[in-house]
Amino acid sequence: MSRLPSSIDPEQTGPPIPGLIGAGPAMEAVYRITRRVARSNASVLLLGETGTGKELIAKAIHRLSPRGSGPFVRVNCGALAENLLESELFGHVRGAFTGAVDHRTGRFEAAHTGTIFLDEINSTSPKLQVKLLRVLQEREFERVGDTQTIRVDTRAIAASNCDLLEEIEAGRFREDLYYRLNVVTIHLPPLVDRREDIPTLVDHFLKIYAAENFRDVPRVDPRAMRALRDYSWPGNVRELQNYIERAVVLAAGDELTVDLLPEAVTDGKPRRIGRASDPAALAAELVRRGIETAGPDADNLHAAVVDRVERELIAQMMAACDGVRVKAADRLGINRNTLHKKLKDYGLDK
Repeated sequence: MSRLPSSIDPEQTGPPIPGLIGAGPAMEAVYRITRRVARSNASVLLLGETGTGKELIAKAIHRLSPRGSGPFVRVNCGALAENLLESELFGHVRGAFTGAVDHRTGRFEAAHTGTIFLDEINSTSPKLQVKLLRVLQEREFERVGDTQTIRVDTRAIAASNCDLLEEIEAGRFREDLYYRLNVVTIHLPPLVDRREDIPTLVDHFLKIYAAENFRDVPRVDPRAMRALRDYSWPGNVRELQNYIERAVVLAAGDELTVDLLPEAVTDGKPRRIGRASDPAALAAELVRRGIETAGPDADNLHAAVVDRVERELIAQMMAACDGVRVKAADRLGINRNTLHKKLKDYGLDK
């Protein structure tokens, strides 16, 4: 076997990071920078669409770092209201607010000597961003309702599925916090930009779900693999994972055939509102389906169509936000209580 020239960095040609799948050029670049930044104590900002594996990269950075033996603490910043998220991050003392019946340690304190992963950092409020900036810069904070300063040695990794520079321009994200987090940025490529990894991912998920369902690993029909490779994957790896699980569950034989894949994959047209290339055409399609559902002779057709369109919009937004109601309400531009009521009215609250 020939030896590598001495001028080539072995990290540029090294194997994928254990636990991560993909060997194409896009992922090789991610592996290379992940290994390098892991050695440092620098803050890291992970950018990528939902389902691209940002949490897996965050865990890999932690595992490969000198802090690997310390705790890894994940916080989904989009899953909690501002007051609850502040308590979750920094802890609180008894009596700090209604329901605070005891002292509580926050996530930053729990991650001392380790790593805290702030997922969906773009969901935080400007007020909370001030406290985040302080703890990242000074490594100190106070619990909610307390005056005692607590110092921590915690590395921060943040993630966002939207462009934070656009959030800054819109006045929703602090510029100083962005530059404090953005010491090293890692861009996670969407699955559509790494199609060469799809067969490997399919094989990986087939083995997982075949084992979970006590079945032999099915082989993949070439037509099914071609459909999987040609699809645009708006939900990225997470969407692929779900479709492979579905196929394994539905398969009657030992082959994953094209008929086991959702219509979205076989006709190549994603069924997601947020990724439509032509919003006007999508709206027209929703109206058409609403009319068909109501029937041409229905009374108050306008209300019936509006209800159909609104129900589908809310359902799609809840799916895009992974069921996080606070985030979905914010993106829809409606009050959270209004969203709760509509979810119940439309039978989507389950």
